[in-house]
Amino acid sequence: MDEGHRGAAGRASTAGHTDRQRLGRGPSARARVLGWMLLLVGASVFASVLFSRQVLIADVDQQLNDELTHEASKFRAFASSDVDPDTGRRYTSVEELLARYLERNLPEGGETFFSLVDGQPSRRSPGQPDARLDTDDRFVAHIRASTEPTSGTWDTSVGQARYATLPVSIPGQRPTGTLVVVEFRDQLQGQVDHIIRILLGAAAVSLLLAGVAGWAVAGRVLAPVRAMRRTAQHITGTDLSGRIDVAGNDDVAALARTFNSMLDRLQAAFVGQRQFLDDAGHELRTPITVIRGHLEVMGDDPADREVTVALALDELSRMSRIVDDLILLAKAEQADFLALGDVELGDLAVGVLAKAQALADRRWILDQFTDQVVRGDHQRLTQALMQLAANAARHTTPDDTIGIGTSVDTSDDTSGGAGNTGRVLLWVRDTGEGIDPVDHERIFDRFTRGTNQRRSTEGAGLGLAIVTRIAAAHGGHVRLVSTPGAGATFTLDLPLALPALPAYTDLDDTTNRLPGPGREIAPEPGLKDESIQATTPIGPAVRESRTDSGAEATSQAEADEAPGERPSRRGD
Repeated sequence: MDEGHRGAAGRASTAGHTDRQRLGRGPSARARVLGWMLLLVGASVFASVLFSRQVLIADVDQQLNDELTHEASKFRAFASSDVDPDTGRRYTSVEELLARYLERNLPEGGETFFSLVDGQPSRRSPGQPDARLDTDDRFVAHIRASTEPTSGTWDTSVGQARYATLPVSIPGQRPTGTLVVVEFRDQLQGQVDHIIRILLGAAAVSLLLAGVAGWAVAGRVLAPVRAMRRTAQHITGTDLSGRIDVAGNDDVAALARTFNSMLDRLQAAFVGQRQFLDDAGHELRTPITVIRGHLEVMGDDPADREVTVALALDELSRMSRIVDDLILLAKAEQADFLALGDVELGDLAVGVLAKAQALADRRWILDQFTDQVVRGDHQRLTQALMQLAANAARHTTPDDTIGIGTSVDTSDDTSGGAGNTGRVLLWVRDTGEGIDPVDHERIFDRFTRGTNQRRSTEGAGLGLAIVTRIAAAHGGHVRLVSTPGAGATFTLDLPLALPALPAYTDLDDTTNRLPGPGREIAPEPGLKDESIQATTPIGPAVRESRTDSGAEATSQAEADEAPGERPSRRGD
């Protein structure tokens, strides 16, 4: 690494460390969520307590007013008769009437009565009141001139008091009197304040308990976020295997699943890139070494030079095919690998059969076809079938049969599993040598060939890997049925309904537009739109001989052996 890269990496590392320190100094998301929750709940509770206090105070005022009204009613009922109920004789004066009433009517807690005769305090009810208003000259002067019943509020040494004045007189007598009823608020107000203090204490304890419970709940809810942070911190350029354990179906769980999906795509991209470099280095090293060695020993003899140039061109051609296949496999991981359109399965089968007959002198037949139209990439499906046909041609003799077919299986017990309404089956079969059971799985890997296969008769070992990627891009897979000595059948098993495109695919992007009416699908790089005329009769099972655009047969899977030569195994 040069100094510039080291300096950039150092600055990036320092910046990342600084960002982590800056983030570490601030409160965590857990604390912020809990803090805002407690703030909102506390404000709501405090507002509720204030509202409750106002309601209780209003109720206190109403109680005081009701009590004054009740005492006034009692006094009017008592004064409506001018006869003393105890002695049965008439009252001789207002002072006597008021004295008799104060004797008979004892005050309750928080209230007091006293009388005025000719504007002067006369008598007071038994008991010691909270405050002596009968001795308050200002208050007496305030109510002395009242000739009508009045009520109001007066500030005392123990707080506010509600009062009512009830004038009374006896017809024919000069002195007038007034009954004064006083209700003190302090007792009822104290009860209200006590209730408010209880409510505030209960609210504080509730907030404390809610804070503790909220801290635990927030920790559980935000656990995927912390796991995401830890996973992201442990991700390096060589280790992308970390994932988050997701539980639940809430938004945080959905975020964790999206994060895991992003890591899957990143890991697939990095693995594909690393595998591409490894594969390219592994497979290109041999032809480069061959070319270099022959060029180094090449002499001046024209015949020797001609042989060396021919060998170098052959190796360069093989390198070009390997690079094209590696690029295709790398592109298979991208969202725009498929150019989707309507595919008529009958035309696909007949077109592939017409092209495949140029590969080798074999007995080519059309096993079965259907005219059903499905959604897919016509060129990629043609490419996959042509690869299988070329593979079959390399591992058969002129006396063998190679069949191509298409069908749609709408039965419920298809290999696609539950939830699928049908499967599309595209196959290539042959009556050749067959495949050893030990190779059934491994031949689909990159650069893997059948056992005991000679290098001179093998390809790059990428053909079946390409077929597998094309099937996977359509949401399906490849099935192999083979018995040594009895041929082999390769089947592309695809869903009838194409699966949804990845969420990160932008259908409006010009590099991945779905074909619509009147829109032509541009050929992919490396695929030629070339018609191959059938050179061998197709056979009685074919309704007509036709050609179709698709992958060039020799560019998709060029045979490395001479026509008619049978290798011991297949695996290209």
